[in-house]
Amino acid sequence: MSYPISRLLQLYIVVIFVRVILSWFPISPDSPMASVYRFVYAITEPVLGPIRRMMPGIGVGGMGLDLSPIIVLLLIQFIAIPVLVRMHL
Repeated sequence: MSYPISRLLQLYIVVIFVRVILSWFPISPDSPMASVYRFVYAITEPVLGPIRRMMPGIGVGGMGLDLSPIIVLLLIQFIAIPVLVRMHL
């Protein structure tokens, strides 16, 4: 298997996108999607939460825009994956 840690980070990027997309829709607590959202939330919140606390959201049209997924995606895509590929991880 080539670059297993890089592959895991790429999968994590997909999970972050899933969380962002799911956040756009109201999800009823008793729907099947609620368990998917809880799983995605549990996986992503340990990384997104600390960044969200450091950088408050930007107010846009009366709503807050959470920048933490963008920051994490940029960090993974432009720093972590290239470093790991160079280290052959």
